Amino acid sequence: MRQALPICVALTLTCATPALAEDWTGVYGGFALGYTDVDGPGSVGGDDVSFGPHIGYDHDFGNFVLGGEFEYNRTNIDLGGSAGEIDYIGRLKLRGGYDFGNALGYVVVGAARAETSGASDTGAVYGIGIAVPVTDRLEIGGEILRHNFSDLNDQSGDFDTDTFNLRTTFRF
Repeated sequence: MRQALPICVALTLTCATPALAEDWTGVYGGFALGYTDVDGPGSVGGDDVSFGPHIGYDHDFGNFVLGGEFEYNRTNIDLGGSAGEIDYIGRLKLRGGYDFGNALGYVVVGAARAETSGASDTGAVYGIGIAVPVTDRLEIGGEILRHNFSDLNDQSGDFDTDTFNLRTTFRF
């Protein structure tokens, strides 16, 4: 019983202590590893691992964070038949989020470009993400992104592409 009281007091003080706010302002860069799934018209589509770098800038306005980012994901998605393969997807994103103190939850909107073995297409990208600081300069996180492409590699119809990325980011 004597040992239980100090443990309860320590747990109470730890839980009652407010989380320190993170300053998200500045340049960052990192690497993402993920999975991309493409669904096209008819039986056209495929999925594969995707990976690549990202670089961006955020500005912390208190509870709200606004920023921009460029991301490049290399992949090798065979779309089947004569549709070819997607070699990479590049994204230019705006992101805005809420500073939870110990994490940043955010939404993404922007433009994406898919390059295939025969052609390319530009479409919209949108999604959600979270970033959690591990140290002053290192954070881990994840994003779920949706891309809308049309007429990819001269194939008529919409190509809905979903990407899930696990991210490691370094703040400078």
